[in-house]
Amino acid sequence: MSALRKQMKADMVLRGLAYRTRKSYVEAVVNFSKFYGRSPERITEPECQSYLLHMLQERKLAHSSCNVVASALQFLYRVTLKHPEAEFNLPRPRVPQRLPQILSCEEVAAIFEHTSNLKHRAFLMTTYAAGLRLSEACHLKIGDLDSSRMTIRVEQGKGAKDRYTLLSPRLLEELRRYWVAHRPKLWLFPSPRDADRPMLPKSADRIFHAAKDRAGITKAGGIHALRHAFATHLLESGTDVHTIQRLLGHGNLSTTARYFHLATRHSICCSDPIHRTASAPWACSRTVRMRQESR
Repeated sequence: MSALRKQMKADMVLRGLAYRTRKSYVEAVVNFSKFYGRSPERITEPECQSYLLHMLQERKLAHSSCNVVASALQFLYRVTLKHPEAEFNLPRPRVPQRLPQILSCEEVAAIFEHTSNLKHRAFLMTTYAAGLRLSEACHLKIGDLDSSRMTIRVEQGKGAKDRYTLLSPRLLEELRRYWVAHRPKLWLFPSPRDADRPMLPKSADRIFHAAKDRAGITKAGGIHALRHAFATHLLESGTDVHTIQRLLGHGNLSTTARYFHLATRHSICCSDPIHRTASAPWACSRTVRMRQESR
């Protein structure tokens, strides 16, 4: 490992960047260096801009991927190489804002019904009923469940923040059945190959897509669609947007407010879908408010 890469890694750790961010930044800088065949220290700012243009126009990378590369190069030059005076302004293409397709209550229930594997169903239900990000669901531990307070502790979620979210009675029942059958020790959903490691996100996403295909659902989107559905269904049932913000772990209310564009007031989704389907892992909006107000 080069001295420059070691220094950049140390700089990212000192500034509290998440592991996945550090990994993507290092990968971006390595590819950048390989493209020009020399160390980044000897690559000029105009060459950086040309590289980003190449990634966007010739390699046809998504705007979001180009922005990751831009952020990585900006960190390298401004922080590690200490060139803030260079006014290193990389062009940042705007990411097109597209609204996701929201799964209905019936579609969510159908996904669960078409998941016969007890562990897989418990994982999908937990992701939906607690409104979790994929990485958060994979890294849940047994000790994160509190059945006395009916909460789930999300440790070091996005932005390195802890939070509490819902543990609905229906989900608790499902998790108890799963625990009796599998007896996980540390991780709530361990890897099938190594019980000392959590389930891999790629494996979880494959589980979701397989269940969605079996249910005959053609809407686009990966497992994150369950988190979108959680937020939208709560909003449609009348839950306060600030409560949803806390449950999702959003630092900015504007991030949560986008669900106003996804919710439909005339939707047939009721406030308590658990009574409409045999498998919906839900707590009604009234329960959501009671949990938040009791803190």
